[in-house]
Amino acid sequence: MKQLQDSENLNSSKNLAKPFIKWVGGKTQLIGQLENFYPLELPAGKIHKYFELFIGGGAVFFEVIQKFPIEKAFINDINQDLILSYQVIRYNSQELIKTLSKLQEEYLTSNSQQRENIFYKIRQEYNQQRIEFDYNNLSQESIKRVSLMIFLNKTCFNGLYRTNKKGDFNVPIGKYKNPTICNSDNLLKISKILQNVTIHSGNYDIYTQYIDNNSFVYLDPPYRPISKTSSFTAYAKSGFNDDSQIKLSQYYKYLDQECQAKVMLSNSDPQNVDVQDVFFENLYSQYNIHRVSANRMVNSKAANRGKITELLITNY
Repeated sequence: MKQLQDSENLNSSKNLAKPFIKWVGGKTQLIGQLENFYPLELPAGKIHKYFELFIGGGAVFFEVIQKFPIEKAFINDINQDLILSYQVIRYNSQELIKTLSKLQEEYLTSNSQQRENIFYKIRQEYNQQRIEFDYNNLSQESIKRVSLMIFLNKTCFNGLYRTNKKGDFNVPIGKYKNPTICNSDNLLKISKILQNVTIHSGNYDIYTQYIDNNSFVYLDPPYRPISKTSSFTAYAKSGFNDDSQIKLSQYYKYLDQECQAKVMLSNSDPQNVDVQDVFFENLYSQYNIHRVSANRMVNSKAANRGKITELLITNY
């Protein structure tokens, strides 16, 4: 089976594909730390399959798939628009680039008032289109929808993907002077990578039958909120509560004990705000719990943002 890594990229991080979208809790800033906790079997070539079940922006996925001899990769996310983006980049990258390029040219040649009008018009169209959109069949409308999503992500405040309870994207416009809306080189690299990747949108246990002792599974679920004003509360709107975290820990144990896979999981560290909170220590008491340093917004006030720790839980 053809290996997914591109050998010409191995010695130059500049040539590696990067996430095409910014996602809440993205791992780009943590890659240097996370790679220290990958299973030793990964660089040794003993891991044949890689699974990322909450793909998000895919920072870890892009790192693993391009640097290690993985034969088959599987990605999933419950967010249909996100997975639609991966599908369109895989099958229709050229058409997507053309559409994004036009949006970029229009936006960058407009004044501030015109940009604001463009942004909110596109945001309204994006939200209205969602109601009856067909996510099951790729079409020209799929390309358009993904282009709108990427445009909003690149031009909105803080590059944050956030929706309200109705599912409408509600982030206001950002103040970027010269945003890169269409990174054609990166999109083409991603498209090449995705040709041999299995992509689905569904529950995180969708690939269970394919996971075995030659697999590396990375779980990056919606984080548990660590305070009422934390940015992590954005995840709570997805309905991923403590019961969901408990169910996920049971699935983690299944992957470990029944599938005998190598499993790594990320989550928030409640002890940033409450040293007595041992929620995850209790859930994963039989596994290795590591702490990595991250720059996150723990409070809505800028003065209270800075370094915090996040949990990294491994079964190896």
